Amino acid sequence: MTHSPITIALDVMGGDLGPNAVIPGAALALAARPSLRFLLVGDESVIQPALQNHPDLARVSDIIHTTQVISGEDKIAQALRNGRHSSMRMAIDCVADNRAAAIVSSGNTGALMATAKMVLKCIPGIHRPAIASQMPTQKGSRVIMLDLGANLACDAEMLVQFAILGTVFAREIFGLDRPSVGILNVGSEEMKGHEEVRAAASIMSQIKFPGRFHGFIEGNDIALGTVDVVVTDGFTGNVALKTAEGIGKMAQSYMKDAFKSSPLAMFGALFAARALKKMKDRIDPRLYNGGLMLGLNGICVKSHGSTDAVGFSSAIIVAADMASHGYNKRVGAAIANVMTQESFVAAQMAATAE
Repeated sequence: MTHSPITIALDVMGGDLGPNAVIPGAALALAARPSLRFLLVGDESVIQPALQNHPDLARVSDIIHTTQVISGEDKIAQALRNGRHSSMRMAIDCVADNRAAAIVSSGNTGALMATAKMVLKCIPGIHRPAIASQMPTQKGSRVIMLDLGANLACDAEMLVQFAILGTVFAREIFGLDRPSVGILNVGSEEMKGHEEVRAAASIMSQIKFPGRFHGFIEGNDIALGTVDVVVTDGFTGNVALKTAEGIGKMAQSYMKDAFKSSPLAMFGALFAARALKKMKDRIDPRLYNGGLMLGLNGICVKSHGSTDAVGFSSAIIVAADMASHGYNKRVGAAIANVMTQESFVAAQMAATAE
């Protein structure tokens, strides 16, 4: 892990709140990671006034001026064709040109992934990048899950690559010696699931990689914290993520309604205030903000479009941690190691034959 200054390129104009979240978010991240430096990409006439309230941030930041912005409504093809001078593209270019170690944006997810893939390419050996996210568990730990929508259909080798991407993240960022990996399935039995899922499990059980293969897991195992890394295709992962988010919002709404249902319930809420705050802090989605675009030959983190400064700072910090731990270099080494193993080649051939 390196403690030298790390430069992060920020797409200041992306997302619903733009500079109103990005600038104070960067200031919060700087307070937590004083070695950070920033390239603020966007409209200088908007950025300069915002920096006046954050002198410490201003001292460690350079502004790269552009007025072009990729909106949430822009189609991917349009963003690729016309967005060369957009704040998103220019921030990604900073990583490609080695002026920054990572890029963080709250902008259009599809445009960000497509542009980053076009500019940064994939780590050698990785077929396609995946979107990953951290989630809290009942154990008080965190789990990383991927893919969450970048690849709707995945073959066995892609799932194995996702497992390695997630395992290296859990090892480096969570600090786990040998993270456990589970493949999301409709049951834990070996014979269940699609052919690609069974083939991936067969390969994972035979190769040596930085973690340990747990086997198949079911949807309820995600929140239980049964494994540290959850691997699935983008279609299933996105549905699981959105379902979890919806249930979380529903539970929060039910709880508010229950405490407002009567004067006695409201009185009871006062006594429970400290416990409720503790629970809220544990599951605060802002603390887990940041869609990780893993597998790219450069660190790229997608912040939720509507997040506030606290949420954006979380996205910056995870990007900085990935950079300081040399995440991409370690993934490249892990992928190269797996691909040269005889057990991987044999298992891959057997899976293909089936």
